Amino acid sequence: MPLDAATLTGVVSELRPTVEGAKIDKIFQPGRDELVLQLRSAGGNCKLLLSANPAHPRIQLTEVNRENPANPPMFCMLLRKHLSSARIRAIVQPPMERVVDLELEALDELGYRVTRHLILEAMGRRSNLILTEEDGRIIDCVRRVDMETSETHPVLPGLLYRQPPVQPGKENPLLLSREELEQRFLAAPPEQKVTDWLLDSFFGLSPLLCRELVCQGTDSMDARVGTLSPCQNGGFLDTFWQFLEAVRQGRLTPCALYQGGKPKDFSCLFLYQYGLSMECRKYDSFSKLLDDFYATRERQERVRAKGQTLLKSLQNARNRTARKLENQRKELADAQNREQYRISGDLITANLYRMEKGARALTCQNYYDPDCADITIPLDPLLTPQQNAAKYYKRYTKAKTASKVLTEQIAKGEGELDYLDSVLEAVQRAEGERDLTEIRQELEDTGYLRKPQQGKKAPKRVRSKPMEFRSSTGFRISVGRNNTQNDELTCKQAGFRDIWLHTQKIHGSHVIIWTEGREVDAQTLTEAAQLAAYYSQAREGSNVPVDYTPVRYVKKPGGARPGMVIYTTHSTAYVTPDPALAEKLKR
Repeated sequence: MPLDAATLTGVVSELRPTVEGAKIDKIFQPGRDELVLQLRSAGGNCKLLLSANPAHPRIQLTEVNRENPANPPMFCMLLRKHLSSARIRAIVQPPMERVVDLELEALDELGYRVTRHLILEAMGRRSNLILTEEDGRIIDCVRRVDMETSETHPVLPGLLYRQPPVQPGKENPLLLSREELEQRFLAAPPEQKVTDWLLDSFFGLSPLLCRELVCQGTDSMDARVGTLSPCQNGGFLDTFWQFLEAVRQGRLTPCALYQGGKPKDFSCLFLYQYGLSMECRKYDSFSKLLDDFYATRERQERVRAKGQTLLKSLQNARNRTARKLENQRKELADAQNREQYRISGDLITANLYRMEKGARALTCQNYYDPDCADITIPLDPLLTPQQNAAKYYKRYTKAKTASKVLTEQIAKGEGELDYLDSVLEAVQRAEGERDLTEIRQELEDTGYLRKPQQGKKAPKRVRSKPMEFRSSTGFRISVGRNNTQNDELTCKQAGFRDIWLHTQKIHGSHVIIWTEGREVDAQTLTEAAQLAAYYSQAREGSNVPVDYTPVRYVKKPGGARPGMVIYTTHSTAYVTPDPALAEKLKR
């Protein structure tokens, strides 16, 4: 979802009062193409995010805590060298361009004041973060672009920085007067859609924004230039001009489109084009809008990127276990017919006097059948009658033994499959590299992944803390991040009187309400049940059953996999997961 230049103008206008004059206290690089600058100013501390991710480039103030890698990337170390304790003198956006320039006053190696520029190009797959000297010479960048990749806009250390070239045939609408704008519109081809005319004539406007301007000005998104009445012409031009005035003055409205409670799109203009099919919500700030819009999908992308190898190993193990179970169930079904082998052996033994060596089949009366109907029993012509009977008895004995062994193996395999499903669910909920490392350690301990070879230095074991919440009435609630934490919470930390919650027959986190000797109220139970449902496989569902019981009724069987427990004397609550509640209660 690219950030268009008009919306970026609103973001920059919002940032200026907070960012300009602030001092860079710390620099972090949580991802390959995103930076977090911790700023200190007279108004307080804040965090400025600059993202050059091709899927969601942007600049904003953020309240989301991002996990940083154990070893800072080289670009982060370079920025710390040049920009530590630097002061932001200005934040500049070229008119209607998706480029933001942070002008910084820093100290060089000798302690002299120098000017540096940190430039964000928020341009989809061409997004970049670039550090330059005062004269525009590039020191380094996140994404290096050579002449073979882009002849018009190379970005390499040592080159002079040039702004991205303007799209040919397009104008900056902010430079036009009202009369010039009207002349351009009246000269447009009559058969051209008004939306297409906006997109083809001006840069800095997204298709969503163009459709909204046409919708508000003409009451139709499919209107063509030649079909508009004089009244519609005037209405559209007035709407477009008022929007351009709002952009010039930075008076834009942060709005997001929601469908089914999920954010679908955002803009700097209140959106009417979707009618009642989507809900348009206004926000107090663009930074809050962008945090809400991107928080979930960014976390999922980070987990996919960092946990791809782990996820692949888990999927392979699960598929292998599922195939093995399917084969064992087929073998068990075949073993259920073992009585037929014993009957065939008995009938061959009873009819030995009638048989000759080399016969391929025996047809005789089946005295096990109430009607004594004839039965044909296949024989091996290379074996004697006695050997054929012994062969059927052996198959019967083998099937009888297999039935017992297969039943045990299938039960064990189903438990194994259930455990792997719970780990996969934990991977999907992982919020960063620390969570994934802890899951990897769990899989190494249970034998699904190889441990580091002997002789190599074993990595330091990671132990993260459970997620912490506080109910509306003040009760502390803990939620496990993975199976290891679930065991730790339920079996080691929780007291007998604390309340344990878990989704009924659905993989998810163990949830503990710490009673501290008090009686738990219904509101806290409901909120804890909603957290248990939200941090489970049923997060997208509704009316999710959640069992709860005092911890004294929860037991871990000997030899059980991590996270597996049994419980009795429980009650069940039916709740609907609420992400807003989880965010509200989080400590």
